[in-house]
Amino acid sequence: MTETPGPTYADVRAAADRIAGHVRPVTVAPAGDDLWFALEQLQHTGSFKARGARNFIAAHREAATLPAAGVTIASGGNAGLACAWAARGEGVPATVFLPRTAPRVKVDKLRSYGADVRLAGNEFAEALAACQEFAADSGALVSHAYDNPLVAAGAGTLLDEIRDRLPGLDAVVLSAGGGGLFAGVAAAAYEHGVRVVVVEPEDCRALNAALEAGRPVDVPVDSVAADALGARRVSWAALRAAQLPGATSVLVPDSAVVEARRRIWEEYRLVVEHAAATAYAAVADKHQAYGDRVAVVLCGANTDPSDLGVRMPGA
Repeated sequence: MTETPGPTYADVRAAADRIAGHVRPVTVAPAGDDLWFALEQLQHTGSFKARGARNFIAAHREAATLPAAGVTIASGGNAGLACAWAARGEGVPATVFLPRTAPRVKVDKLRSYGADVRLAGNEFAEALAACQEFAADSGALVSHAYDNPLVAAGAGTLLDEIRDRLPGLDAVVLSAGGGGLFAGVAAAAYEHGVRVVVVEPEDCRALNAALEAGRPVDVPVDSVAADALGARRVSWAALRAAQLPGATSVLVPDSAVVEARRRIWEEYRLVVEHAAATAYAAVADKHQAYGDRVAVVLCGANTDPSDLGVRMPGA
């Protein structure tokens, strides 16, 4: 993975102009004393990814660089959903590559958007290789699930919307897979002096491992949240953002993720993915450590709710 530049705050503001009127402004709801949820699971396609996908395709439409073959993407599910949705809005074809382990609910939803869905390999890296081969053969425009400045800038539009609803925001807490959401949100957060707490499962820790190594490195992917956070390697843009003073990297065990997801359902009646619960798991009972006004991004809801009442052994 080459070092690509991260988005600037100017990029985030440009993205906000492009996607205005096409995405749902985030709803922020109180979740306890000094704690709020940013309900991005209510976004089009069920996750924040709609922001980056819309910005990516709109920017290429403006530049007249959308090929007749359309767009293609490799995804654990949510980025593919967003890409297919945005492509349908622009009237261009979308070919989406997913690991064979992708949840059925995401595969079915992709097909409902009219995407050509192709299953390849058992993890994101293998789906990405198949996507790149397809793009080379077809001429389709490759949209990366997270390592693209347009995608990251679109995701970053979330931060200013949260600040508009929570003046004086001290910190935003979010989960990370490949780091696109984090890189975009960090570009806006650091502009305003907002701290970013970035959370990963212990066995799905691409960003945390990159911080230790000083460069992106491959990591094993073995977590209940791997369908959304299963990037083997984080982007350079996310690593550079995480090396700045305003960021804190936190790891949580899968047992805490499952318990946090269950609590979000039982206490707030919100259905979210394990990826969204990963962020909450880090601050559920200790958010005051990060400030007086803390927002947790509930980043997606493309999940099977049938196991919401299940506790892991020892939880």
